[in-house]
Amino acid sequence: MRYLMTIVWALLISFLVSYVLTSMAGETLTFAPIFVVAILFIIVATVIGDGILKESKE
Repeated sequence: MRYLMTIVWALLISFLVSYVLTSMAGETLTFAPIFVVAILFIIVATVIGDGILKESKE
């Protein structure tokens, strides 16, 4: 469930940022960069969440 919510939030945040930036620039919205940014966000969130911020079991 944790990974599913990470994917959903990554897609939503990437879409919102892309929409705002392309609207400000007057360009058309393309979906390929949205998915690339979302995949990068998922990878970073997973590495930070499972690797760096892992709780100690004491």
